[in-house]
Amino acid sequence: QVQLVESGGGLVQAGGSLKVACTASGHTFSRYAMGWFRQAPGKEREFVAAISWSGTIADYADSVKGRCTISRDNAKNTVYLQMNSLKPEDTAVYYCAVDLFRGNWYPRREPYEYDYWGQGTQVTVSS
Repeated sequence: QVQLVESGGGLVQAGGSLKVACTASGHTFSRYAMGWFRQAPGKEREFVAAISWSGTIADYADSVKGRCTISRDNAKNTVYLQMNSLKPEDTAVYYCAVDLFRGNWYPRREPYEYDYWGQGTQVTVSS
């Protein structure tokens, strides 16, 4: 059974940095792409970033491009999201997800394209 566990969320001041992590189990982590999404109260879940199985391809939402970096350590079954220059509008629950598609992969940005999800970690940015 695939399990994803996020960690590293917390409270940070605007302009600060935070790194969240997601550790996976129950599948061959290194074979699949991963994504990060976020959901603020009253809003739909939105794409943040995605990374290919090898880590060589990354994709970012325009809202975080230049401020966030997605990376992965396949030896540790972990994907990371480094967030810098945080803004109050970055406040949300951050979720990681695994994309089990094994064809000619391209970065996917829709929640329905992902197969398993973690429980989320809260990131709060104070102004």
